[in-house]
Amino acid sequence: MTAGTVFLIVVGVDGSDSSLAALDWALEEARLRTGEVHVVTAWHYPVIGDAAGKAEDHDSFGDNARRANAGALRRASGTGLVVTGEVTEGHPADVLAKAATGADLLVVGSHGHGGFAGMLLGSVSSHAVHHAHCPVVVVRTGADTVQR
Repeated sequence: MTAGTVFLIVVGVDGSDSSLAALDWALEEARLRTGEVHVVTAWHYPVIGDAAGKAEDHDSFGDNARRANAGALRRASGTGLVVTGEVTEGHPADVLAKAATGADLLVVGSHGHGGFAGMLLGSVSSHAVHHAHCPVVVVRTGADTVQR
């Protein structure tokens, strides 16, 4: 971070307890650093079975992702922080890597399967640790709160 720039934290949220713990951690870190948080929810429609009746199912994946992102933004409201959101179709690992380009920090939950199929955050957190071009924080659900 250079003088005059804002510390940007990207956090992956899928609605799971683990991702909400990551969101809470990111919000507190942004407060401490006078930073901003960008909440990213990615969804991926698995290609399995036949194509009959799949259009409605496909739409429901996106709807669930939008609900998860909106819930995260509601959770962040009232913090006094600048918090933005993004919902993108694609593999969560790829979407988060792209969203974190230029960010100062990427925060993800340690695992999850956030309330809807298609979000395998365990594999996403592993991918983030090994491939992100910024520091990564992996937040465990139920982990002791770090005293600052």
